Amino acid sequence: MGLFSRKKNTEEQAKETVQEQHSSLLDRLQGFEPIFTDHESDIQFQEEYEAQQRELAANKLREGLKKTREGISSKVQQLLNSFTKIDEDFFDELEETLILSDIGAETSMEICDKLRAEVKKTGTTEPTDVKKMLKNIISEILSGGNELKLDTKPSVIMVIGVNGAGKTTTIGKMAANFKNAGKKVIVAAADTFRAAAIDQLNVWTERAGVEIIKHTEGADPAAVVFDALSAAKARGADIVLCDTAGRLHNKKNLMEELKKIARIITRECPEASVETLLVLDATTGQNAVNQARLFNETADITGIVLTKLDGTAKGGIIIPIKNELGLPVKLVGVGEKIDDLQPFIPEEYVNTLFE
Repeated sequence: MGLFSRKKNTEEQAKETVQEQHSSLLDRLQGFEPIFTDHESDIQFQEEYEAQQRELAANKLREGLKKTREGISSKVQQLLNSFTKIDEDFFDELEETLILSDIGAETSMEICDKLRAEVKKTGTTEPTDVKKMLKNIISEILSGGNELKLDTKPSVIMVIGVNGAGKTTTIGKMAANFKNAGKKVIVAAADTFRAAAIDQLNVWTERAGVEIIKHTEGADPAAVVFDALSAAKARGADIVLCDTAGRLHNKKNLMEELKKIARIITRECPEASVETLLVLDATTGQNAVNQARLFNETADITGIVLTKLDGTAKGGIIIPIKNELGLPVKLVGVGEKIDDLQPFIPEEYVNTLFE
């Protein structure tokens, strides 16, 4: 009986321990704090957490695209409602609507040509079907290369863009997101040209709780990146985030600076995955497309970060950036909080835009 009692007590203690663990996980889940566990018994709670995070991100995107949605979706819907048949007049009106929605003349023409061909092929006359076709065409344009490739240790992300686009803020938010995902992050303050850039980045890294490698103002940016890569290898960091100067008026100097940094990365971490992300301000509309075109002539850009999407009706510029320049959008900023930078998912963007 004594052995049986001890066994029973042990089983009860084990159940109590599991219940305490689950209770703790639920408490953290309700606070939307990241959960990282390898225990099978916690999979359900992890899935619930991830589902809530996806819903939270979707709500933020929906709210962030509110002005853009009002600018595009409402006009397209009004157009569909006003036509009883899908003819050339409809396509002319649609093209004009898309151009006025910051999608640009070239891309608007291409979208209408594809839609015209699809309508002719299917013989559809229903506005709801046309809207679905339009969504599919835009999704297809935006898809491909949207995920960050960070499959080495360390991986390197070089962040470029003009001053005022939100470059430093983006680095701070990225650092926080990676840290919350369990990654060890080192930030290289390689924008040594702009006054107070290092101090501003220092504030963000403190908020994010990550390390920063910095030199004095006016120092060689490549030397900062070299020290950051050396620190990353020595300390087992997962990701190195490199800030850079935002000088676009002197492309020659910027190009030489970026080339020098690229050589340092190749020499010190030849096997590393490298992302070069261009930060663009969505509120500048077509000017952002022009910036992307100029930077693309200077740097080997792998993707776009579109900031301030929540403060503009010009979020349609995502489409021509990908269609005309072949640059995928990888991240979008939908608010000012440190967790308001999220991965760009084309299907979610299009569905939210036309919902």
